[in-house]
Amino acid sequence: MASEHDEGGNGGTAGPGTGDGSTAASHTPDPATAAASRTPDPKTAAAIAAAEAAGPQSGENVRVDSWIWAVRLIKTRSLGATACRGGHVRVNGERVKPAYSLRVGDEVRLRHEGRERVVVVKRLIRKRVGAPVAVQCYVDNSPPPPPREAVAPAGIRDRGAGRPTKRDRRELERLRGLENLSRARRDAKAKP
Repeated sequence: MASEHDEGGNGGTAGPGTGDGSTAASHTPDPATAAASRTPDPKTAAAIAAAEAAGPQSGENVRVDSWIWAVRLIKTRSLGATACRGGHVRVNGERVKPAYSLRVGDEVRLRHEGRERVVVVKRLIRKRVGAPVAVQCYVDNSPPPPPREAVAPAGIRDRGAGRPTKRDRRELERLRGLENLSRARRDAKAKP
């Protein structure tokens, strides 16, 4: 809502405007200025400009294997192509080949290293860019990664202590949470 200050009705308190409402427009930043203010680092801004310049020209396509590599979802382009051939990459719910042409707005699902990544394409790029720039090329809708399992210490023995005795082995298995393993071994020996 515009107040009387924005409209210039309060005798010069509205600022350097002429009183015709032009000062209200000067307070609202344009989208380009707002986008520039969200990019705090000039190096990142330069990298984004370079990535856009290296992007596809009008009428050209970006391959899905190349794009998932360029935005750092996968380490190498050949791994991206292998993932596509293996059915681990889906675009808009469909399995795709490595040469599938992406468009802005496509949803890409990638199953890699035991985790599923779900991203929506915001910007098409061909060349691999740094992580701060890569994050701005997609919207990440991935489920959170599974929690790391609390790994109990394996039980460190003194150097030169020799082979563990049966009692030591059972104690180590108890520490590791493998108590049922000892019982299974005993049951297997008792069944002859």
